[in-house]
Order: sequence, then C-alpha cells, then structure tokens
Amino acid sequence: MKQESVNIPIKTAGKSGYGLLDNISQPSDVRKLRLDQLPELCSDIRRFLIDHLSVNPGHFASSMGAVEIIVALHYVYDTPSDHLFWDVGHQAYAHKILTGRKEAFANQRKKGGISGFPTPLESEYDTFTTGHASNSISAALGRAIADRNTPGKENSKTVAIIGDASISGGLAFEGLNNVANNANNLLIILNDNEMSIDANVGGLHAYLSELSTSAGYNKWRARLYNAFRRKGVVTEEGKGRIQRFANSVKSLVSGKQNIFEGLNIRYFGPFDGHDVINIVKILNDIKDMQTPRLLHLHTVKGKGYKQAEENPAKWHAPGLFDPETGEKICKDSSNSPLPWQEVFGRTLVELAKNDDRVMGVTAAMPSGTSISRMLSEFPDRTFDVGISEGHAVTFSAGLATGGKRPFTAIYSTFLQRAYDNIVNDVCIQGLPVTLCIDRAGIVGEDGVTHHGLLDIAYLRCIPNLKVAAPADEETLRNLMYTSLQSDGPMAIRYPRGKATTKEWETEMKQIEIGKGRIINENDSEIAILTIGPALHDAKKAQKNLESQGIKTDLYDMIWVKPLDTSLLKKIADSHKVIITVEDGVKTGGFGTAVTEWCRDNNPDLKVIVLGAPDSWVKHGTVSELKHECGYDADGIENAVITAQSGL
Repeated sequence: MKQESVNIPIKTAGKSGYGLLDNISQPSDVRKLRLDQLPELCSDIRRFLIDHLSVNPGHFASSMGAVEIIVALHYVYDTPSDHLFWDVGHQAYAHKILTGRKEAFANQRKKGGISGFPTPLESEYDTFTTGHASNSISAALGRAIADRNTPGKENSKTVAIIGDASISGGLAFEGLNNVANNANNLLIILNDNEMSIDANVGGLHAYLSELSTSAGYNKWRARLYNAFRRKGVVTEEGKGRIQRFANSVKSLVSGKQNIFEGLNIRYFGPFDGHDVINIVKILNDIKDMQTPRLLHLHTVKGKGYKQAEENPAKWHAPGLFDPETGEKICKDSSNSPLPWQEVFGRTLVELAKNDDRVMGVTAAMPSGTSISRMLSEFPDRTFDVGISEGHAVTFSAGLATGGKRPFTAIYSTFLQRAYDNIVNDVCIQGLPVTLCIDRAGIVGEDGVTHHGLLDIAYLRCIPNLKVAAPADEETLRNLMYTSLQSDGPMAIRYPRGKATTKEWETEMKQIEIGKGRIINENDSEIAILTIGPALHDAKKAQKNLESQGIKTDLYDMIWVKPLDTSLLKKIADSHKVIITVEDGVKTGGFGTAVTEWCRDNNPDLKVIVLGAPDSWVKHGTVSELKHECGYDADGIENAVITAQSGL
C-alpha cells in the first residue's frame, strides 16, 4: 500500500501555534472534537513533534508514523478506564502529548523531565512500563483477564499496540498463542510500517507484507455467525469450531492461510494507518466484540516529514536538526575518537578476513552495533535474527558446535532477555561464543529500561564464562583477538559513546586471561581498582588529588572473571584501603567480587565500592547520571578524601 510522501508545513497559528492541539490537555478534550476535525489535529501534532524533537532529540520516525493510530484510540476509547499497552514505546510520543504532558514535553528525556517511554510512575494513562520489545500482548492479555474478573471493571477495554518488528519476537508469539485460551476482549493493533530500526528480517515480515483480507468477507462472516447464534445452531461454546470452519473457507477462497485466525484471533485488515477517520469507524465497529482480535494497519515510519519517510533508519533518533530543511546539526567530530561500537565493527572485519571461522550475529541492531560492517564484507557469515535475543544466543551456540567462532553483539539491556540461553546453551556446554555487550553501563537519555547496569552482576555468577571490560580501544581489540584464540565462552562489555583515542588500530595481540595491569604506583595507602572505561574517571580524580597532595595507586583490572588474584594479593599486602569503581550496579558487581576475595584473604582491609546504587537510575545525560550515582571523577575524589581522613 503506497503512501504519498509529503512534508507538514512549519507554521504558527494562534497563541501557542499548534491549532486544535492548543486546546487539548487530556483525551476527553479529543473526544469533544468532530470526527472531521481529527485529520487537522494529527497535522497539529506532527508540527509539534517536528518543532520539539528538532531541538530536544528523541525517537522521531516511529512517533511520526503512529499519530493517527493514537488519536483514533483516544477518540474511541475511554482512557484511562480503558487501557493501552504500548510495545517498546518509541511510537508513543503523541500519546504523551494528548495525556497531560504537552507542556512537559519540552523536557522529555532530560534529567528531572518526563521519560521518553511510557511509565505508570508518570501518568495514569500509561498502563505499563515499556522499553523492551514484544511484551505488550502478554501484559495486555493479563490486564484484560484481570478486569474481566474484577467486579465493576468487566466492561473495560484493553488494547495492545505492537509493531511489525516486535511481533516477530518470541514473547509476542507466546502471547499470541495464549490469547485465545481464555475469554477476553483484547484488541491487538499491529502497526505495520515494514521497518524497525534496521530493515525487518524473517518470514513473518514477508508474510505481513502480502497479507490481505476482504472487508466483504468479514461482514458475511459476522452476519452468518449472528444468524446461527440467534437460531441456536451455534453456542458460545461452539464458537471455536465455527471460527475454524470459517477460516478454512476463507483460506480456500483466498488461497492464503491467516496465521492469526489460525490461532483463533479475529483478523481485520490491512487498512491505511493514516486514514484517521476510517480507523475511528473500524475501532467503533469492533470495540465491543467479546473475543480477541487483531487490527492490521499499514503506516509509514516518519510520516509527514519527507526526509524521515525516505530514510527512516537514519531518522529513528536523528538528534538535532533544522526543521525547515531537515539538515542534521552535528558537532564537528573529525578530531574525535570513534564510537566504541565502530571500533568493535572494524575489528570484527579484521578478524574475519584472517579467520574464516569468524561469524557475526546480532538481534535487530546491525547498524547500532556496527556489525553492519561485517554484514557488508561477509554477508554469508553475518546474521541479523531480528528482535530475538534468546534465539541469537542459542543460534550462536549452534554455530559454535559446528566449529565456528561467533561474535554475538547485543546491547546489555537486551541481553537480559537471553539469560537462560547464555546459561544452558552456551556456558554449560562451554562453547566458544563471544558475547559482545554494547551499551554497557549508563546510556543516558533512554533511561531506566535501557541502562546496561546489570550485566556484570548477572554474568559473573555463571560458571565457565569469562567476563572482561576494556578501558580503551586497544584493549577491546586485544580481548576480541584473545577470545578467538581461547576455548570456552567470553563476555566483553563496552559502553555507549566515543572511545578514548584516535590511534588505536595497532597490531592485535593475545593478552593473558585474568591478568590486570598497574597504571601507576605512588607508594600510597589507598588503591583505586577500576574495570572498563571507569579508568579514565579515576585518572582525572587522581590528577585532582595530586594537586591537593593526596597520593593514590591506580590499577586497571580488565577482568571481572577470573579476577587477577595475584595482583589483588599484592595490592592487599601494601594498602589499607581499596576503592573499586565500575559502570554497573554495586550489588553483585566487580566491587562485590573484590570484597568477597578480601573477606576470605584479608578481612581487615577496607573496601569502598563505587558504582550504581541498588535502585533504578532514571534518565539524563551520562555525565549527570554518573555524577548522581557518585562514580564519576568527583565521586572518586570524594571517596579518596573520605578514606584518607580515616587513616
């Protein structure tokens, strides 16, 4: 279904400049509008999004593409008494704007401002916390059944809004498989824009691209069923049998089988997801059905902004841009180090050129992880499995059993979804899979659902798994090379953002597993032990402390597991205080590992652990959040001064 590419004109109208939107403060205001006013409201919302996201970056293309769906939902449904469950939440900005957060939107994703994702902590209109894909159907089904079994809430409606990329995830399939097992009124809206962050992959995407259903057939089916029911030919208990019979007739006539109706989920569509008036009519027609159903809507990612429509991947989260021209406003990065993921991607290609066992695997993030470089050079040895992190890990394990050496690049927060696969399919078997953990640590504005703060804690307890964190590009390259030369699984974690130096493409060499390095020793009683890029904050703190006459010794441990116990013994024998620093949770992390060793080997040694607290870290810039958590250069300096005063 081809959509016309147009630009929404940037203009001002009225006191605030956004037409009908200026008078909308909550969904009940939307419901006061005439049906024929809704297209104008959609246009006003898009102008609002363009103006605001051009100066305060966020997820642009997804939210531009879902405007009509959101307006129609709040027009038809009695939110918040009726419940909307968003999948991921990239698409939900218009929902936030219409539900009392229009004025606060200028500070969304900023520290102290509203989140970039739906969260019940922020609004009663946000039924469920989102941030990870494919969970909306399961969560919405639970709420639909809960309301059905709660006196006074039996008539509440529940809607799950899920994208075509998210519906390919394993949890979404589990939800779909269970939707028809219990009586419920769940409506699933499939927002099908044929695009995720990168191009969609897999058989389900191809199926959705061709799926069609006759509106006449749906009317015929409904009339036939109601007639049979009035005459007592079919009862509610026999409904499943007639559904299966009707599905068979439809498959025979159309020559196609419908995967959703094969699961006893009524299917409607596909329809134009930008025809807000028609969406309202369809929603009104199917709103009161007491059966699970799916409404398939075709949308265009970036709708209303030509540049985003033509290149939705680059406009997923474009950063600052000129709203008039679409030109991105970028800082001069010609003299800046490369991003960490780019170092990884280039190094992976180098390894693959010299070793045909090397394979690249990612889960819907080829460009985000820079595994796209491997995909370009070695397409037959690179695999994007879509939003299926568990499958990515087990698939990698399968590759390893065949003598291959997979490097599996997944964001830290998303790797959590594959924990069982890491344990049972990789580590119990001791398979040589290298987990390349991108976006480890604080990630910034995406906030609580996207921080990669838990991976050290949840990985270091797994037998057979080596866990390392490089402080610089050279060490990242050497760790990747070392993993290729070693047996068994290894996890390498590195953060979001720029690395540290421009001259990093040195010859790779194997480094000793479980061996840290001495950065400097100044005959101090206080030792600072870091893991990963926290080393650079420690260097800044050390320099500031030297100007105050306070000496410290500094060590880059590199390995969380196995710990360098020989270096630890040397440190413990010559210091009174150890301060550990990590870009991860303190509970169960690197500092805990050091504390456990000291407890067993030198219990009188004082250990101070710096890292993320045992509470959820919200959104803000990386520097703001690290400062708040107390493990930036200032936090390290304060910890040393406090320790020094106690000696």
